[in-house]
Amino acid sequence: MDDARKGDAALSASKPDEAIEHYTKALGVNPTAVKYYIGRSTAYQRTSKFPEALHDADVAVVLAKKRGSRELIKDAQFRRAVALYHLGKYADADFLLRIVKGLDEKDKMLPIWEAKVASKLKDVPENDEQRTVTIKEDPEVEIPSATTATAPAKTADSATTQAPKPPAPTPKEKIKTDWYQSHDSVTLNIMAKGVPKDKAVVEIEQDAVSVSFPIADSSSEYSYNADPLFASIDPSQSKYRITPTKIEVTLRKAAPGVKWHSLERAQGEAATVTSQASSSGAPVKETAPAYPTSSKSGAKNWDKVVVNDLDDKDEIEGDETSHFFKQLYSGATPEQQRAMMKSYSESGGTVLSTDWSNVGNRKVVPEPPEGMEAKKY
Repeated sequence: MDDARKGDAALSASKPDEAIEHYTKALGVNPTAVKYYIGRSTAYQRTSKFPEALHDADVAVVLAKKRGSRELIKDAQFRRAVALYHLGKYADADFLLRIVKGLDEKDKMLPIWEAKVASKLKDVPENDEQRTVTIKEDPEVEIPSATTATAPAKTADSATTQAPKPPAPTPKEKIKTDWYQSHDSVTLNIMAKGVPKDKAVVEIEQDAVSVSFPIADSSSEYSYNADPLFASIDPSQSKYRITPTKIEVTLRKAAPGVKWHSLERAQGEAATVTSQASSSGAPVKETAPAYPTSSKSGAKNWDKVVVNDLDDKDEIEGDETSHFFKQLYSGATPEQQRAMMKSYSESGGTVLSTDWSNVGNRKVVPEPPEGMEAKKY
């Protein structure tokens, strides 16, 4: 097996260091092989050597354009975008992803990276220099020879990105927070640039979380406190990280699956819920809502259907459609969940609605795809 194939095999086996070694040897023999540069760029990226990854991608673009290969140009530009993203050059990455989209809008990885870049740019003010595109579609880079291909050289693009300027600290009054949740955890984001890692204090307790840090270049301090939290957490499984643009605190739910309606709760709210859940154990009689129905057994309690059907993971996990249904359901309100279960069940899986006012008072009829026919069983 030659070195290029060994490089491909090592990359597929998640051995990027070995891949770099083999691709470098292969480039010593053939210094204008576009795929070798793309492969080595990918391997450099996986070892967090982002300037090197960018350089190889730059060379790959120039060589691919000389060949006139649309597919190779697309792949090389995509590698440039990924490297620039990791270097904190989000506007440049966005610029290149648009080029990739123009070459192949159906590229499977494109939506993922578009979303990642958009997520970063949404926190950057409109007039911030981070929104300025600093690169060109055609990178200015020297085509390597057999003697230079074995070690990437600096380019005009990579030289400016090897040591990106740290972001200016966010003024105290402009710091924002947001939060989101999954089945197992709640994530709190504090959107603040330039937080000093050695001076930030993050305290995570069973029912509270607090964050404080000094604002650089000023005498003020930022402080955030959520006490009490909506529900209890497991401090030992919770964590936080400080990035150049934010503080991210991940709180592990003590009771996975419990949906938080807010980050904090009113005093006594959780205690009330707990006391209800742990009361004497006498069953509470359930009454089915009087929804219009043609069923001989009377009105169906769609609240109960939701609980029974979706507590069984085996009923939801599986193909891609089921996974989508589960994701949509988990973020819906109780009323939307009832509408989803009723419409999906009554239509035989051909209709999915989250509008209870539309489906609650009628029987949802099947709407099969064009060219297919709904049958009763």
